[in-house]
Amino acid sequence: MRNATIRQLQIFSVAATHLSFARAAEKLHLTHAAISLQIKQLEDVSGAMLFDRIGKRVFLTEAGEILLDHARQILQSLKDADESLMALKGLKGGRVAIAVTSTAEYFAPGLLAEFRKAQADVRVRLLIDNREEVSRLLTSNEVDLAIMGRPPADLDAEAVNFAPHPLVIVAGADHPLAGRSRLSVDDLATETLIVRESGSGTRSAMEEFFLEHAIKPRIGMEMGSNEAIKQAVVAGLGISFISKHTLGLELSAGRLTILKVEGTPVMRRWFLVRHKSKRLTPALGAFWDFVLEFAPNYLKRLA
Repeated sequence: MRNATIRQLQIFSVAATHLSFARAAEKLHLTHAAISLQIKQLEDVSGAMLFDRIGKRVFLTEAGEILLDHARQILQSLKDADESLMALKGLKGGRVAIAVTSTAEYFAPGLLAEFRKAQADVRVRLLIDNREEVSRLLTSNEVDLAIMGRPPADLDAEAVNFAPHPLVIVAGADHPLAGRSRLSVDDLATETLIVRESGSGTRSAMEEFFLEHAIKPRIGMEMGSNEAIKQAVVAGLGISFISKHTLGLELSAGRLTILKVEGTPVMRRWFLVRHKSKRLTPALGAFWDFVLEFAPNYLKRLA
């Protein structure tokens, strides 16, 4: 492996993570042919097949799984070395890669804007995805930390809750239940619910809420984004169980209303999460401390 290049390891790591040369080409801004060539050269250098190619799909071989683990360690060590050298030289910069669940996208950019006012030299990379993908990014060390509603159970993580996360039930402004001053959960039994996909944190909280009240919700639609859900509710297609932190514009414009249902809002917490083995570089430490100090009051204003 002495003749393997860092670039080859980077390309291999992305392709192996996504099990797709096409996805690797998209993320690295290369052609599919360039990805294939670099992987072939790495296989020649290693003397082992790294992928099994079955039809249009690729799978890691045993050799590929071994190399992926070492490649990630090498790439992370190089990143850590870069950060340490910058700190040694007294540079103010650094890099932080952050993943947030899709519900947190409504406040994460504002947090980053405030952070950049204090740390303008720090380069920040923000990724937004569903809970399952954010957990994978943490586990594979592709990001430094995450903001999410529930830390991954299978990750040896340092997780700190930093702010309340209220979940509410909403309807369109002209919905028959909108004018009611008090509703029981039974009043929702015949209502059509528009919900997030299975596996999302909001979906799990909704299922727990109705299970506690022995109600089986009538799910009419599943959608992968909070924006789509809100527009569907505004259009009168149903009601929804959703994070209050996503509702600012629609509530202020009078397009949505929060139903006054017993037991709501359902209170969860926002967590700041990183792998326990993740070393706090100056940039990462500054962002970690900033979120814990600044975010609680920032989110209080949004709710």
